[in-house]
Amino acid sequence: MRYRVRALVAGLLAAALLSGCAQSVDPIERLGKKAAQKVRPREAAYRRWGLAAPLARPPRPPARTVARTAGPGLLPVVDHVATRDRVVFLTYDDGAERDPRFVDMVRELRLPVSMFLTDSVVGPGYGHFAQLRAVGASVQNHTLDHASLRGLPYVGQRAEICGQQEKLKRRFGIRPRLLRPPYGRYDATTLRAAADCGVAALVLGRETGVGPLRAGEILVIPDEPGLTGATTRLLRRVQAQGYGLGRLEDYL
Repeated sequence: MRYRVRALVAGLLAAALLSGCAQSVDPIERLGKKAAQKVRPREAAYRRWGLAAPLARPPRPPARTVARTAGPGLLPVVDHVATRDRVVFLTYDDGAERDPRFVDMVRELRLPVSMFLTDSVVGPGYGHFAQLRAVGASVQNHTLDHASLRGLPYVGQRAEICGQQEKLKRRFGIRPRLLRPPYGRYDATTLRAAADCGVAALVLGRETGVGPLRAGEILVIPDEPGLTGATTRLLRRVQAQGYGLGRLEDYL
């Protein structure tokens, strides 16, 4: 009986030692599994959105603003960011296109996008842009009614700009710092009215088109059906030309 008890105890000790060794390996195995789990979903995200490789990591943004004024006492007008960094900026106008897949794309690829919204175009779709804000997109001003501002009297321009500032404040709790004038048309009255409405800079840009990109370029993706596809095609160009994506608000 005593021999059987000793044998049982010895067996239990051996099992405990073996299990202890197994446990000593488990943390390493668990870390490896966790790392694989982190990598695989991100790799799958790039493939899911039609990209062959991850987007380049953007450079560190500058510690100070790079926007320059249009003249003494006037609001800065920016058509590109003055930087040597190989970085470009994604911006979207109006707000007519409300593809729910675009929200997923911004979230999964962590795209730093700036949305310049027009109230009369967005209509009842502000909930969609609340989702985009929740995944990191910024919301900026594109006026109330998409009116061409150049030539309008001060009162009319102020109503268009300040009116949308107030709308966006009520909707999202923020007052945009940036304004993009509809059709890219503005005058000195625009700069004065925008400054009086609390805008920090007037932002222009160019539609994506084709051809080589430039450092600091502010790209405007057309707001039309197929927004997600248009963004994917642009991201391929950005990758092919060796650029990263910056957050415009970090530079202005």
